[in-house]
Amino acid sequence: MSEIEISNQKRIKEIENSITKKRCFKEKLFSRFTKAIVEYDMIKPNDKIAVCISGGKDSMLMAKLFQELKRHNKFPFELIFLVMDPGYNEINRLTVEKNAESMGIPITVYETSIFNSVFNIEKNPCYLCARMRRGHLYKKARELGCNKIALGHHFDDVIETILMSMLWGGQIQTMMPKLKSKNYEGMELIRPMYYIREDDIKAWRDFNNLKFIQCACRFTDELSRQNSNKPSSSKREETKELIKSLKKTNPNVEANIFNSMHNVSLDAVIAYKKNGTAYNFLNEY
Repeated sequence: MSEIEISNQKRIKEIENSITKKRCFKEKLFSRFTKAIVEYDMIKPNDKIAVCISGGKDSMLMAKLFQELKRHNKFPFELIFLVMDPGYNEINRLTVEKNAESMGIPITVYETSIFNSVFNIEKNPCYLCARMRRGHLYKKARELGCNKIALGHHFDDVIETILMSMLWGGQIQTMMPKLKSKNYEGMELIRPMYYIREDDIKAWRDFNNLKFIQCACRFTDELSRQNSNKPSSSKREETKELIKSLKKTNPNVEANIFNSMHNVSLDAVIAYKKNGTAYNFLNEY
């Protein structure tokens, strides 16, 4: 083995040890990862899971957590580390590939032209992009024989989605820990990072001196150049700031928002929908 290969193996081991041997990361990352999988019954024997990697900190950490889970698995399941290139520029594509190599993640890459397709869309390009990416991931995962895709959404994504749906969508809903696909029969989406906090992901990233890509789409790059000295004004960023503000006077606000979706009292709800059917409290008043 060459010196470069020895150095690469040492680097991979250091990153893996930070998850399994450094107590704070083991408790805040790996333990919460396995907790979500167990509590929400995300993995079954003989599952074949496409671990979807965007190249950001969340999905790259998820890949390492899955690798560690695989080493200690109590029943057989398979993993494919799937990278969809929606039209990254050369630098971002290279960053994803180099990070995967340095972290010991054997990625499968395939290309699409999603970024080009949504670049000139004026209304909700990010929403359309996310929908298209999800569809492509389902399709490719099924071609590879997978029955599940895993996405790297974390605890903060969940609570931000709850507030965003209320404040800007006029409805109460959340990002579910797992979902059955409506368009791809037999396929399921899981979110095993459901209990992991974003600040803990950032701490792990910085501890290992890792540099990951952000959204990296042409629309975001262009927006960043035009507003390089202006703060972000996306609804998600506004929601993040709102939660930070509320936390100053209520340290439990994040947990309370999250727990609210686990403690819905239908006796105190005016109306709700189930399987597309609307129900009103007056129906049984």
